[in-house]
Amino acid sequence: MDLPSLAVVLQAALSPNPDERKAAEQSLNQIQHTPQHLVRMLQIIVDNNCDLAVRQVASIHFKNYIAKNWSPVDPDEHQKISESDKDAVRKNILPFLSQVPSLLRVQLGECLKTIIHADYPEQWPSLLEWVKENLLASNVYGALFVLRILARKYEFKSDDDRTPVYRIVDETFPLLLNIFSRLVQIGDPSLEVAELIKFICKIFWSSIYMEIPKHLFDTHVFNAWMMLFLNILERPVPLEGQPADPELRKSWGWWKVKKWTVHILNRLYTRFGDLKLKNPESRAFAQAFQKNYAGKVMECHLNLLNVIRSGGYLPDRVTNLILQYLSNSISKNSMYSLLQPRLDSLLFEIIFPLMCFNDNDQKLWDEDPHEYVRKGYDIIEDLYSPRTASMDFVSELVRKRGKENLQKFIQFIVGIFNRYDEATIEFKPYRQKDGALLAIGALCDKLKQTEPYKSELERMLVQHVFPEFNSPVGHLRAKAAWVAGQYAHINFADQNNFRKALHSVVAGMRDPELPVRVDSVFALRSFVEACRDLNEIRPILPQLLDEFFKLMNEVENEDLVFTLETIVDKFGEEMAPYALGLCHNLAAAFWRCMNTAEADEEADDPGALAAVGCLRAISTILESVSRIPQLFVQIEPTLLPIMRRMLTTDGQEVFEEVLEIVSFMTFFSPTISMDMWSLWPLMMEALSEWAIDFFPNILVPLDNYVSRGTAHFLTCKAPDYQQSLWNMISSIMADKNLEDGDIEPAPKLIQVVFQNCKGQVDQWIEPYLRITIERLQRTEKSYLKCLLMQVISDALYYNASLSLNILQKLGVAADVFNLWFQMLQQVKKSGVRVNFRREQDKKVCCLGLTSLLALPADQLPGEALGRVFRATLDLLVAYKDQVAEAAKEEEVEEDDEMDGYPSDEDDDDGDGSDKEMGFDGEDGDEVDSIKLQKLAAQAKSFRPDDDDFDSDDDYSDDEEMQSPLDDVDPFLYFVDTIKAMQGLDPMRFQSLSQSLEFQYQALAHGVAQHAEQRRVEIEKEKLERAASAASS
Repeated sequence: MDLPSLAVVLQAALSPNPDERKAAEQSLNQIQHTPQHLVRMLQIIVDNNCDLAVRQVASIHFKNYIAKNWSPVDPDEHQKISESDKDAVRKNILPFLSQVPSLLRVQLGECLKTIIHADYPEQWPSLLEWVKENLLASNVYGALFVLRILARKYEFKSDDDRTPVYRIVDETFPLLLNIFSRLVQIGDPSLEVAELIKFICKIFWSSIYMEIPKHLFDTHVFNAWMMLFLNILERPVPLEGQPADPELRKSWGWWKVKKWTVHILNRLYTRFGDLKLKNPESRAFAQAFQKNYAGKVMECHLNLLNVIRSGGYLPDRVTNLILQYLSNSISKNSMYSLLQPRLDSLLFEIIFPLMCFNDNDQKLWDEDPHEYVRKGYDIIEDLYSPRTASMDFVSELVRKRGKENLQKFIQFIVGIFNRYDEATIEFKPYRQKDGALLAIGALCDKLKQTEPYKSELERMLVQHVFPEFNSPVGHLRAKAAWVAGQYAHINFADQNNFRKALHSVVAGMRDPELPVRVDSVFALRSFVEACRDLNEIRPILPQLLDEFFKLMNEVENEDLVFTLETIVDKFGEEMAPYALGLCHNLAAAFWRCMNTAEADEEADDPGALAAVGCLRAISTILESVSRIPQLFVQIEPTLLPIMRRMLTTDGQEVFEEVLEIVSFMTFFSPTISMDMWSLWPLMMEALSEWAIDFFPNILVPLDNYVSRGTAHFLTCKAPDYQQSLWNMISSIMADKNLEDGDIEPAPKLIQVVFQNCKGQVDQWIEPYLRITIERLQRTEKSYLKCLLMQVISDALYYNASLSLNILQKLGVAADVFNLWFQMLQQVKKSGVRVNFRREQDKKVCCLGLTSLLALPADQLPGEALGRVFRATLDLLVAYKDQVAEAAKEEEVEEDDEMDGYPSDEDDDDGDGSDKEMGFDGEDGDEVDSIKLQKLAAQAKSFRPDDDDFDSDDDYSDDEEMQSPLDDVDPFLYFVDTIKAMQGLDPMRFQSLSQSLEFQYQALAHGVAQHAEQRRVEIEKEKLERAASAASS
């Protein structure tokens, strides 16, 4: 298509007529892959005679096409842009960057970023030469624009990936320094000058972000740069031309220059000015920076901050960065001595006023309370906030230099409290009181540990915080709730004071002002955690939950959900009457949050974070009522729509949380409903297409389906779940692109099938053994080898005769057993086994090997019988020792707990590992509790203690899953199998006994004795359980 025709099509794409627009878009899609199309599009973009709107449409189309097709993600994909077209674009895009309007330059800049990231330096080696030539010529703006993109490519690169940036710095920094020097010397500079200096600052920033280039280790060169940065830092920003609107003013060119200068100096100081750096060259640089520049920068920073004292303007980000620099100086003796003479004025006249409620806060509070709440709890806002930086400075000051500053600062705060108390209502310094409360809250950790303040905290709360719960000023009511929450965990001498604070916070949830209600909910979390007598909260629980959900309808915030989780955690099964309503409200809140997140299309949108929080809270509720199966039946219809939708690609952001809910629903419901079974295909589809990273999470519900819905799994043919599982497992096990670690859940699932479907899946033994052997032959990771070997062991336990025949038919029986015995014998220097390290691993192997002993002589000849017998004995003894060691560790841990009388907080932390699997040791019955403690001790005892074994990640929660093998005692199984052999073939048994060395005869005798002891213990446990069941 020629240029005029292309311009007509682009013009039609702007038509108000939807049919014309659609036809134009279709036409563009049809011609986009034709040769020279990109070049013609670029010609239209740079044509000043063409309509600007048409040029803009062309630039957007050009940018999108390049982003998608310049460097395809799949290297095997057909290249849609020819090399000649690429060369033409690279050659012609550069000269026009400074000539096109900024509207188009933004789009061309994005294109250039894509091209540079893909092509420099290999396919575009001439780019750096073009930059240098134009830095020396008249196109300085275009050269700086390109150099900024070039430097940014390497901003976060380290080590060898940074190599190209060294050449960029060596060849361009001398030119940049000259340009920078000339620009700084211009009298009455324009905004265009500010733009050029900003580019130079950004290029410098990207080049030094990870490390100082060698070029700057030259003291003369570095000094020249520093003199220019100090010049920019010191010189006042021009008053003329500054926008009156604060939002526009902070983005104004000269303030941007000031911000980037402060940014660079902070980076040099905090990352490269540390005297503790080990590299001699880096340490020498740090010493020089501290000696020659750090103090000068601090002086400039303090002078800049002085503007705040007189009510002048300083952008929030600049203030924040300066305070970060000063905070980093507190611990350095030389810097602190420079700061000391000005510390009081800094602390009391600049930093404290920044902590106080101000006009902007009041405006936002009145006009947009939702935005006020969002900003107050947004981590990103904290990065730019002068108030947060002020709090950090004060905290650092009392932490590192507390002896000379804490008392002085507290006296200042007390002075404000007293002046506030003494003033009449119309003259009370409400905003200063707000700042003083913020300071007290920020210093809570220090004050809780330090006398005499520690013993005065309760009195301080009663005298200066509690009265503000009834303040006529909303922001003080909010701050009172926040401070009370900070100190909820102190030991109240008078429990009435704790009670008063708790009820005041609960009352705050009904405050007419939204920010007060939100701060009250957050404070409530601390009070619930700290509450020793739940009777304080129990009577008001229904109204509390009611207020909570009213607030959730107004505000989407994950911190709100944390409070609900804390309440549910604390009350456990007492939440049962509210569980259905809670899940219903959380589900409704979840859908609202998802709709907001989809509308905003931002990954870090608070709506998306709150949606995750809602699902986590639902899981916490399900966990708390896990011993009331009937509730799950009632809750299921509410949660099904969420599970159905979020197990598709729509739920990628919340997939892990949804899988946890599916796990709870399939584990604790009385039976797995047909509606829940309908989720199986969704998980299989996700796993085959995009969710391989979530395979360990998907393992849990799949295990539940097979183990708790065994009959349906075996009998249903539409869909055929057995075939579906085989298709998935065989595909993953055969995939050579998947690492060993990626496929670990697959053999675990095969084990689930063999263990739960004994005698009912004979037709699947051969295919599963075949893919297990194939994967075993190319597996490198020892943990996966153990898992695959356990699949073979489980197959033998399932049906030893059938499985051994299959191994012989496949021609691998000898190799498999040789490898298995070799793995069983491998030990480290310490004597610890390399393989099969967990109790469960050993038990599975014991059962598989023991099953072989039951085979007749024609299947297991005498030599093989003796080998298997000896290996089984060794393994049983190792298993017995490990169980005993775990029990001993459990006793020690219980003794430690009894000695320590752990607090509520410790309890919350301590049983976290149980809760992750959906059990709550504290609320469970005695049997559950003992079992969970055993499992926790077991997991602990198997942590790798050497680097040559696999990582802790291999010891995941699925090890605590229930299995039919839990009811099989390996000692009894072994002894009963040998007795059966003795009865069926006495001569064979006698021959085996006579062939045993004395060591193994002794081991066999010991195992037989232990088996009889276990038989007595098991019978006793059965009687106790029966008695317990009868009495309940």
